[in-house]
Amino acid sequence: MRGRIVKGIAGFYYVETPLGEIYECRAKGIFRKSGIKPIVGDDVEIEITHETDMEGNITDILPRRNSLIRPPVANVDQAVILFAIVKPDPNYNLLDKFLITMRQNNLPVIICFNKQDIATRQEEEELYNAYEKCGYHVLFLSVKEERGLDELKKLLRGKTSTLAGPSGVGKSSLLNKLVPDACMQTGELSRKIERGRNTTRHSELFLVKELSTPGSETYIIDTPGFTSLDVRDVTTDTVMNYYPEFTEYEPGCRFALCSHISEPDCAVKKAVEEEKVSRVRYDNYCAIYRDLKMLRPDYDNLRNKRSRK
Repeated sequence: MRGRIVKGIAGFYYVETPLGEIYECRAKGIFRKSGIKPIVGDDVEIEITHETDMEGNITDILPRRNSLIRPPVANVDQAVILFAIVKPDPNYNLLDKFLITMRQNNLPVIICFNKQDIATRQEEEELYNAYEKCGYHVLFLSVKEERGLDELKKLLRGKTSTLAGPSGVGKSSLLNKLVPDACMQTGELSRKIERGRNTTRHSELFLVKELSTPGSETYIIDTPGFTSLDVRDVTTDTVMNYYPEFTEYEPGCRFALCSHISEPDCAVKKAVEEEKVSRVRYDNYCAIYRDLKMLRPDYDNLRNKRSRK
């Protein structure tokens, strides 16, 4: 029997069949031996072990269209990343790292900024200028007042979307609006540290009934909030490729291998000074570049010498 993993907790996987039945399953030992782990969104084959108790085993994981490590989900069409405009202030560095990860997986991203009802127009414009102008779809929401939800629903319809973001930004509240049956617990924001309590402990796939029609279902995968994220398979040589707004100006740099950090006559740095490239995005780029350089300083020193020959 085939089904789709809708939730995974402590070694148990909950598989929904085409008939809407949910079986509690274990993964066969062969997956552990081969280093493969089932994740939410996987299409799987299961064998029924106890029909009455709705229990079974996962015997095969069908080929994935795509998969992410963080959040660990499979077979998604797009990512919806949710941050707050204020309270808590957005962590731009964390957002950029998420965008790099999604670009590595060729996954479209919708950036949603919540709490529009308590933000200023200037705060919105800063975010818009930083991200919409470099090619990302940006939406401003007030989940509390249901602003912007109609536009978001249009973008979700007929697709499987993974919902991600840090704690305290209204992720569970948004899911409650989209999937009233989810009955998600909403956390209170910590006044002392202005960081939300992480109320989502596992990833879970939900059918958005309001936006679904037979043969064109809409799903959303809720994932645990995160406060840190490491970029993988990115080096100081390649990190600039994840900042598409640099591309227009790079031919004007004096050095062919310009890192846009300390070289003279750098057209990207000039574009930042002229406010053609977002200062926020550029500062994030520099911070990520420095972190990557700490991992391989000898190679980068040699590279910089070659670029000046």
